[in-house]
Amino acid sequence: MASEYAAAAKVFKAFCDENRLQILGLLRSGEKCACTLLDELQIGQSTLSHHMKILCDSGVVRGRKEGKWVHYSIDPAGAEQARQLLAQQLTLLPCPEKDGDCCCKE
Repeated sequence: MASEYAAAAKVFKAFCDENRLQILGLLRSGEKCACTLLDELQIGQSTLSHHMKILCDSGVVRGRKEGKWVHYSIDPAGAEQARQLLAQQLTLLPCPEKDGDCCCKE
């Protein structure tokens, strides 16, 4: 169970930074070279590498090495898993108490 939460935390961590959200926005239109992301974001290579590691570790983004550059894209399977995780976390469950009433009434 703990590893399930750790995996979910990796996915949610990918979405909790403004730069990573901007990267995902850029990748929505298709694969981008790291050099393009660097130009668009106006950040250093080490900062981009940090963000891309988090995005790739989450499974939402995948990288493909070509020459000295890595080309990144949204992984459809990882994106679907992230959608399912969010839906799961926001789905209300019925109260386990009898008659569905969790509050103590006096």
